[in-house]
Amino acid sequence: MPIELDPTMHPDCAPLAWMIGSWAGAGVVGYPSIESRHFGQEVTVTHDGRPFLMWTSRTWLLDADGNQERPSAIETGFWRPQPDGKEVELLLCHPTGIVEMYAGEMSPAKVELRTDGVMRSPHAKEYAAAHRLYGYVNGNLMWVMDMAATGHALQSHVSAELKRV
Repeated sequence: MPIELDPTMHPDCAPLAWMIGSWAGAGVVGYPSIESRHFGQEVTVTHDGRPFLMWTSRTWLLDADGNQERPSAIETGFWRPQPDGKEVELLLCHPTGIVEMYAGEMSPAKVELRTDGVMRSPHAKEYAAAHRLYGYVNGNLMWVMDMAATGHALQSHVSAELKRV
């Protein structure tokens, strides 16, 4: 599916143009300290002409019938593509008292990032590192995340497939 570039978008954002828009879908979350569950997700990615994209994601747990059970995670932040067209940063803030800074690389329809820094409030759960992979596959936004937290080594945590809405 071809992506049209918005002429008001900053040129540095062109490698991430495929992300811009609203997305919705479902995925699976699990971890040694979390029971494996299905979740729903909505993501909105926008720009205002400056050299970054604004990111908002909200998720909710689903019951066995696929109905919304209760709110889960929320994150908001900024994608900061670098002028070289290859490097990218992702800054995320969570209401659980965690702030993350990711650094990684962009390639056509793919972004791979690792945490470069994690800050926690004194009351946030222990969280050490993460690795995220985003891809534009057959017109969908697919992503996976590995996490190191609560005394566990980096391992699979969450994945989802979102469709443009």
